[in-house]
Amino acid sequence: MNVQGSPRDEAGPFVFKGSFIMWIVVGLGNPGGKYSMNRHNIGFMALDAYCASVGGPAGTLPKWKDEKQALVTRLKMDDVEVLFVKPQKYMNNSGEAVQALMHFYKIPVERLIVLHDEIDIGFGAIKIQKNRGPGGHNGLKSINEKLGTQDYIRLKLGVGRPPHPGMDVAAYVLQDFSSEEQTHLHDFLSVAGDAVESLIFDGYDKSATKFTRKPIELASRGL
Repeated sequence: MNVQGSPRDEAGPFVFKGSFIMWIVVGLGNPGGKYSMNRHNIGFMALDAYCASVGGPAGTLPKWKDEKQALVTRLKMDDVEVLFVKPQKYMNNSGEAVQALMHFYKIPVERLIVLHDEIDIGFGAIKIQKNRGPGGHNGLKSINEKLGTQDYIRLKLGVGRPPHPGMDVAAYVLQDFSSEEQTHLHDFLSVAGDAVESLIFDGYDKSATKFTRKPIELASRGL
């Protein structure tokens, strides 16, 4: 796949020869270094890993820019322009940036993909769904409220539930991935990037079947 950085025409959305297609891919997380390896930030991690792997013009890393209360980078994937977004107003207000960018670039909700942590599937599992409730995820709640719909594509990245029933879920997702989990993150995030590409080029139905993935078996979970 040919991927390159593509600056936006100042007059409006991306315009390039022969096409006028654009997607917005949102990774959820909290801004700031202290959150960078938290389970709750796997959406940010997935976008960072994918954008670093495909690179920008002449092999450079894509540059993230401040726009509409988010960090964004724009890549041209074959003949499709894609806007990658990391909201910067903390998880509970993620919808503000998503709404503002979708309105500015006139992107329909059918071309929105949101990557986020999912506690109801084990670490390393992947599930693609749309038109589902937020399931207690505050970032998704914010997006649903601002867009007035939940009918968009979600790429659920499994982080599992706390190892002990009495542990607070919010505290768990704000912890860093364990050392064992971190050894698997590269491959996990690589598959997530492949799933994003598939959603854009192959469509929802094929991608949802192809990228349903079971959890990674962890030795620590068996203790």
